[in-house]
Amino acid sequence: MNAKELRLAQMDAVLQEAASHPLPPRPPAGWLRSIREALGMTSAVLAARLEITASGVRKLEQAEAADAITLGTLRRVAEALDCDLQYALVPRRPLREMRLQQALRLAQQWQQRAGRTMALEAQPIDSPSEATQERLEAVAQEILRTSGSRLWD
Repeated sequence: MNAKELRLAQMDAVLQEAASHPLPPRPPAGWLRSIREALGMTSAVLAARLEITASGVRKLEQAEAADAITLGTLRRVAEALDCDLQYALVPRRPLREMRLQQALRLAQQWQQRAGRTMALEAQPIDSPSEATQERLEAVAQEILRTSGSRLWD
């Protein structure tokens, strides 16, 4: 197994673990306000910790609830609330599977282009068959082996 495949396998393992323990849904008012209120902390106290105004805290809470807050700001407010910010992108499918599907799409595109060219030359390609699928999979594996980041071009 080469270094790229090892990194892919390691990342898949980490992300599958994360996917098996999903985070709870964000409260309607957002995490910042919900945690602040659960702690019994006023916006004035949090504002003092952040060295901003109480109305600034309310704006931050509204921004978080509206998905309009930066990660840096969210991290700073989490720290002021004595919380850790946990952040991850969790793929819906294993990364290896996502790469294979993309390689198969490329292989199909290449086959369709070749089919159109052959048809223009009055040399039509056979209809889809098991052998054609095997060729597509072989081409996809070759794409994975040789294309690197060009896989997503």
